Amino acid sequence: MKPNKKSALEEKKPLVSPETTSSAAIQKIKEKRAKKTNPEHLVRQILAGNITALSQAITLVESKNNLHLKTANHIINNCLPHSGNSIRIGITGVPGVGKSTFIEALGNYLTTKNHRVAVLAVDPSSSITKGSILGDKTRMEDLVKNENAFIRPSASGDSLGGVAQHTRESIVLCEAAGYDVIIVETVGVGQSETAVHSMVDFFLLLKLAGAGDELQGIKRGIMEMADTIAINKADGDNLKAAKLAKVEFNRALHLYPLKVSRWQPKVVLCSALKNEGISDIWNVVKLYISQTKENNSFSDKRKEQNTYWFLQTINDALKQEFYSNSNIEIELQKRILQIENSKISPFTAARDLLQLYYSSKEI
Repeated sequence: MKPNKKSALEEKKPLVSPETTSSAAIQKIKEKRAKKTNPEHLVRQILAGNITALSQAITLVESKNNLHLKTANHIINNCLPHSGNSIRIGITGVPGVGKSTFIEALGNYLTTKNHRVAVLAVDPSSSITKGSILGDKTRMEDLVKNENAFIRPSASGDSLGGVAQHTRESIVLCEAAGYDVIIVETVGVGQSETAVHSMVDFFLLLKLAGAGDELQGIKRGIMEMADTIAINKADGDNLKAAKLAKVEFNRALHLYPLKVSRWQPKVVLCSALKNEGISDIWNVVKLYISQTKENNSFSDKRKEQNTYWFLQTINDALKQEFYSNSNIEIELQKRILQIENSKISPFTAARDLLQLYYSSKEI
């Protein structure tokens, strides 16, 4: 009697159960994700110039998750020896001055000169105003597509101190990734100019020529910070007004004390829309870097900036801890009300709250 032949379905047994296959697939995905966020892996990828890894690292820097921040610190410390070799340029100007167009024109020009350009922003107001840099990324269509450029919008909804610190750390990461020109934009609101000035080598003020007094409305502090003033949209019917504005700004700049670096600020005309004057501005930047490196003020300034950010980070952390203390949160409004009603002096109220904070830490 012939043995019964089994059907193909009966003969073929599953090698692995569906449950096992599913578990294995999930585990593989988890391992892949873990590798992507592994600090050593990210550092290697950043040093290789991988933009995805750079973006992931900056996201970790901007996170409020303590575990993420710990990972970010590890990445930054490992990238630090590979940073510092860029030219850091801060750019400020009022809305409508053409910052987006200018940054794109400068960025594209620099990439034709074999530079790699990173564009960062200090914009603590972006969650409310939608911030210029968020629009800039969509308006800088050519620069976004440029393989030698990297544009990173500011994290929204954070304080100026938080955004500034994240930007400072992002500079280190971008330099480690091989970007040799870092452009930091400020929206020109409040103290953001000061924050940007404290993290760059060269500070550029963009202005427009218009009718009337060109110097009216410019804060003295911003003029003092500027290493160069670029008068944008100096073309067509506006060229004559731009030339007159250049004369006025030059006169004003000569009234200020000479900078510690011995650099005399320049005034340059440009038209970002027509790509005119962009090379002139870059030549001024190179002259500034050469001069300040020669007299050692370049390295001195960077050392001062590093010390400033060290102390500022401590100050910000202590302030955050103080105001997030539950006892302080309860008593703060009470003291403010007492001060408003002249029941207690601001100084006594401050000392009371500090004593309350110290007492709560001793428990």
